[in-house]
Amino acid sequence: MTPAQKMMVALVVGAATGLFAGEFVEPLRIVADGYVKLLQMTVLPYLMVSLISGLGGLSLAHARALAWRVGGLLLLLWAIALAAVFVFPLMFPPMESASFFSTTLVEDPQPFDLVNLYIPSNPFNSMANNVVPAVVVFSIVIGVALIGVERKERLLEVLGTMTAAMGRVNSFVASLTPYGLFAIVAVAAGTLQPEQLARMRVYNVSYVAMALLVSFWVLPGLVAALTPVRYRDVLARTREALLMAFLTSNLFIVLPMLTEAVKALLREHHSDEDKHETLPEIIVPASFNFPHTGKLMSLSYVLFAGWFADAAVRSQDYPQLAAVGFFTLFGSLNIAIPYLLDLFRIPADTFQLFLAASVVNARFGTLIAAVHTVAIALLGTCALTGRLRVKPRLLLRFVVVTLVLTAGTVAGVRAILAVTTEQAYTRDRAVLDMGLQRDYQPATTFPDEASASALPAVQTSVLQRIQSRGALRVGYFANNPPYAYVNRRGELVGFDVEMAHQLATDLGVRLELVPLPRDVLQGSLDSLRCDILMAGIAVTPDRAANLLLSASYLDETLAVLVPDHRREAFSSWESIRSMGPVRIGVPPAPYLEIKLRDQVPQARTVRFNELDEVFSASGIKAEAFMTTAERGSIWTLLHPEYSVVVPRPGRFTVPVAYAVADRDLRLVDFLNAWIELKRKDGTISGLFDHWILGRAAEASAPRWSVVRDVLHWVN
Repeated sequence: MTPAQKMMVALVVGAATGLFAGEFVEPLRIVADGYVKLLQMTVLPYLMVSLISGLGGLSLAHARALAWRVGGLLLLLWAIALAAVFVFPLMFPPMESASFFSTTLVEDPQPFDLVNLYIPSNPFNSMANNVVPAVVVFSIVIGVALIGVERKERLLEVLGTMTAAMGRVNSFVASLTPYGLFAIVAVAAGTLQPEQLARMRVYNVSYVAMALLVSFWVLPGLVAALTPVRYRDVLARTREALLMAFLTSNLFIVLPMLTEAVKALLREHHSDEDKHETLPEIIVPASFNFPHTGKLMSLSYVLFAGWFADAAVRSQDYPQLAAVGFFTLFGSLNIAIPYLLDLFRIPADTFQLFLAASVVNARFGTLIAAVHTVAIALLGTCALTGRLRVKPRLLLRFVVVTLVLTAGTVAGVRAILAVTTEQAYTRDRAVLDMGLQRDYQPATTFPDEASASALPAVQTSVLQRIQSRGALRVGYFANNPPYAYVNRRGELVGFDVEMAHQLATDLGVRLELVPLPRDVLQGSLDSLRCDILMAGIAVTPDRAANLLLSASYLDETLAVLVPDHRREAFSSWESIRSMGPVRIGVPPAPYLEIKLRDQVPQARTVRFNELDEVFSASGIKAEAFMTTAERGSIWTLLHPEYSVVVPRPGRFTVPVAYAVADRDLRLVDFLNAWIELKRKDGTISGLFDHWILGRAAEASAPRWSVVRDVLHWVN
């Protein structure tokens, strides 16, 4: 059985195992992760040795010619590849998406440090920390310096031996590919939800379509436009080698076939200059050390992963993706892709999807790489022999046809994916299906304040009244997720609702919950209405002057809620100021309005009482609404046409606290001690994970499997 056949068997058996066992394949993740580590083990050493020996083995004349002429052509091919990469998002179908709050939303992005990224002051530190661009630059510098060194043959021989040794290690790891692939595919098929699998299909279809366009038109068409070699001759002569590259997914083994095919094409068009046939023997192995078009097109996965995880790479970050991605791709994709995912703050676990998708895409990537090798060999030879031609008419025709075919490919793929990809939005169910984490004693929940009888007057303290009544009455704001709201089962749930249950349990009393109007924040809290107001109260100077507030139990980050299409416009305070008198909705808190005017003096503020007013048909009309990232994120799940944005630079946090009735000092002292206790015992962090980060909500129903849903062997 050939390696390709073994891989296909592993793919089929892995998928069948995952579908059969479902989430019970989770132990295989150890095998999958171990295989990934093995793939990465020799990458950086092999990268250094191959670059140093490949460049150091050249003569000075060849190095100069390759650098100026062939190097310029490589730049052209790389530019074409990057252009194809940045077209990918146009093929992804529109899809409503939103997510719970994530700390990456408020973290300042890592600055793009060009110097430290590319200039290795300590190469060993760069190697230890997988700073691939710095390792590449170091290797290139050493390789170029080695060109003019006398008696370098011994070193080159040693480097060649090391390369051969690491090649044997890589061959051993390659022999394990069917087993690693089986584990990866089984875990993916057993744990990924149908929605995730459908989205992964989006990338496969997009990549294959673009790979076929680049392989069968763009690169051979460019050769035909710039050299005497005809388009159909390029494909006819290289047909067997391209097929072999596709079937084996191995560029290295077809390099001799590609070199011979290029030499045959050159003989047909340089019949009187046989000496030019030797040039491909230099260009092909030299160019092999540099990223090819197929590798560069793998950068499209970073754009897909951002779309998939609702962490889209912004268009203004494309230059950074191109610059950093180019140098990281001198090494292995298994190091480059995780590095780029981390750089652009995309969840690292999406790398597993890349490995699963590469089962199909790697073959088309190798096809592109083979055509790239043919193109650079033909273009480079013609450039070095003076046969490169620049005819405006041919170039214009090539550009026009390329643009038309690209537009047709993008439109066709987008239309197909729009029809075949399920686009019904269901993330709001995650919010509406959430419930309390524990079973508490039943609480008395009043439908409105009028239905709750007035509390008895306080004789000594509110705390003493709670204990004598045997009941704690907590006020809350209705429709105030994630702190208090009614789920789909009609239950009152939320962060503060659960904290109220915890407080009543710790006090050993019954719990009563009563909804209060939000204007209660504008004056002192009457003890006849409730004992404590637990409503996610953002602490501001005016509220602190009217109410006695507890110690903070959470910190929230100021943000703006904007329609999705305005997300970029509100990404920085500078861009907001450039809009002039922009209308921004603000809650009834003068302090927050002052903070807004500090950043945007020209803003025209519009007051709103509750965030749900924003989404009603006759709601507040404004271009953005001040909120916090923590509570705004859950509203975007309910209304995915909106996004939460934390403008840069600067991060403004607001503490969140509870208010006690009658400014009762004894109760607030008790409450402060209780909050500290809940912080120490992990209660608050657990509720934050549940209600703010939505970790329990994201844990959806068990993946469909044969053992669970067909054979019913497990519940």
